[in-house]
Amino acid sequence: MIGVGHLGEYHVQKYRALPDVELVGIVDTRPERAEEIGSRYDTPVFSDFRELLDHVQGVSLVVPTESHFDLACEVLSRGVHLLVEKPITYELDHADILIHKAKEKRLVLQVGHIERFNPAVVEMETHLTEPVFIESHRMNIFTPRGTDVDVVLDLMIHDLDIILHVVDSEIRQMHAVGMSVVTGLTDIANVRIVFDNGTAANLTASRVSNRTLRKIRVFQPDAYLAVDCVKRELDVTRLASEERPPDSLPQLTSNTKRFPDSDPLADQISAFVEAVSKGSEPVVSGRDGRRALAVALGIIDQIKRGCGHFEDIC
Repeated sequence: MIGVGHLGEYHVQKYRALPDVELVGIVDTRPERAEEIGSRYDTPVFSDFRELLDHVQGVSLVVPTESHFDLACEVLSRGVHLLVEKPITYELDHADILIHKAKEKRLVLQVGHIERFNPAVVEMETHLTEPVFIESHRMNIFTPRGTDVDVVLDLMIHDLDIILHVVDSEIRQMHAVGMSVVTGLTDIANVRIVFDNGTAANLTASRVSNRTLRKIRVFQPDAYLAVDCVKRELDVTRLASEERPPDSLPQLTSNTKRFPDSDPLADQISAFVEAVSKGSEPVVSGRDGRRALAVALGIIDQIKRGCGHFEDIC
């Protein structure tokens, strides 16, 4: 483990719970924090992450985004598999370097887009046919954590990754708006995306809300799908299949699936361990992380320029 702050500690917990995994050691730039977590979870503490790399097969990198590239380069260069928290980096050329290094050394490079492991999202994918319109809302109560990046890279990128994964088409146009409220960076953002196949997506993210909201809604010819990522629930509404009298209105049926005992972070880390042990492609690859980053950076650029119209995306 490199980085054992708020989220990094959860990574430690999940690795410790896996029976076939040895948590070799932890590193943090704050020695007192590293010692605290090392003592709490009975795990050795290293003063320099480079010393740790000689003893491990894989690393979780849970540090501020500004440090992702330099640390990830070192990890991959030393032949160690890597799970890096989202976003993969700040810059596309840096993401390309990491992807190339991983491919060159036949290493797993997984990006921590945790909502891909949310069981409600996974179940939603099994019901998708021809999405016409997708709407996502991701709202958080303000906290200082994550404010090293704007809300697009902090929150919206989760939904971007999901939508880019489920829509099998390139982006044709998009239009983004946003504003700063608290941090000096964009804290509220909205983007409308139109894909080549005609699918449209509308994404809204805010980190100055008075409540937590993480919902995705999908409209398609045969169903309406509604995912609550916080509650880990999926509602599916579709036409009833029963026969009806000729003059009667069609009837709708709704079904709710709940996954109260699920643990997306544990599933994410288990998937990383499995990819490392089997030498398989990770569920969320470096290329997935790069694609989400590319669109996120395009959204940020439009917001900065105050773009007042749709722009073609090449």
